[in-house]
Amino acid sequence: MNTPRLSPVAPAERIVLLDVLRGFALLGILLMNIEGFVGPLNSALTGVDPALSGADRIADALVYFFVQGKFYTLFSLLFGMGFAVMSGRAEQARRPFVPVYLRRSLGLAVIGLVHALLIWSGDILLSYALLSLLLLAFAEAPTRWLPALALVVYLFASCWVLLFGAVGTLMQHDAAFQQQLAQVGTQWQQAVEAQRQAFGAGSYVQATLQRVHDLGESMSGLLVNGPTMLGMFLLGAWFLRSGVIAAPERHARLFAWLRWGALPLGIACMAASYAISPWMDPARLDMAAAAGWALGSVANLLMCLGYLAWVTRAAHALRWLAPAGRMALSNYLLQSLVCTLLFYGYGAGLFERLPRAWQLPFALALFAAQVLLSRAWLRAFRFGPVEWLWRGFTYLQWPPLRRRNAVA
Repeated sequence: MNTPRLSPVAPAERIVLLDVLRGFALLGILLMNIEGFVGPLNSALTGVDPALSGADRIADALVYFFVQGKFYTLFSLLFGMGFAVMSGRAEQARRPFVPVYLRRSLGLAVIGLVHALLIWSGDILLSYALLSLLLLAFAEAPTRWLPALALVVYLFASCWVLLFGAVGTLMQHDAAFQQQLAQVGTQWQQAVEAQRQAFGAGSYVQATLQRVHDLGESMSGLLVNGPTMLGMFLLGAWFLRSGVIAAPERHARLFAWLRWGALPLGIACMAASYAISPWMDPARLDMAAAAGWALGSVANLLMCLGYLAWVTRAAHALRWLAPAGRMALSNYLLQSLVCTLLFYGYGAGLFERLPRAWQLPFALALFAAQVLLSRAWLRAFRFGPVEWLWRGFTYLQWPPLRRRNAVA
């Protein structure tokens, strides 16, 4: 008897809630990333810009408090769910999972490299592709262990930062240490200026060379960011494998706790982090700064889960997000392409010309256009264009792209 061939998930087999969640996460990602499109990316990663005032500062603070860190965490959670979907389908089909998954990761790495080197430095896909390989080590882990494993892995980064903060506090009166911190601050400012020159006034070649440099910096940042992403991958795998996300009505108490317990607790942690340090000074290393970062990281986890629970409850009303979520990868790349061509010097040249307060309505308008475009595309096609290429490479077969009943 022939073993059934492992193939992409058919549209009729999709969990609509996952597409709604992906669409919601895509909106949050754009609201977070827009600052890094309009201006130097490094400046967008350190909290509330102390140079801003008025409406610009309010907009920056709102994004930092409610969006930054919460939505890439949600995206990571959804990535882990995708891993569990693939592994579960491979088990049902009694087909080898590892070769298919390795091709999936390789394909994502190639897409991430193209994005990071040729379009935008803030790529997350390459990091996901590299970290996804570590998920294989947990493929056989009992489902009931996954939440605890996820929490341990996720909190590793916070513990690491707190340890460095304690060391920094002990060395506050060491002249050599202070000199090193000053050099870090100077290097950070130089990096910001280099991005300003390359992306705001440089040619495409100059911008690409800067993106090559930025890629090296982002890979080194995986020592801190990697555990948080991997922890969310594992938690996402638990949500799928346990059946929680497929049948949320059967886990009403869990989702109620996430809405009314995790989210308020996360907001409290974020408020404490903001009170300690709304701006993460790159030249500062002490226990207070580390505590602010760690509290923010915990807040990201709790608020992400709270958002997940509220979107799940309102999933029917938010079904309009599903088309954008079904082609989230294509839309994510399209956001980068549109924004860099609009703001970068080799495009329309609007770099650092859109005020912070106006960046949010711009992002909302762009996302609304993507929702409409996604709906129109999916009337004629079964997958987003990049999703189709990725699936074809993963499964070594090209799934039908055009719908049979599509109007020519």
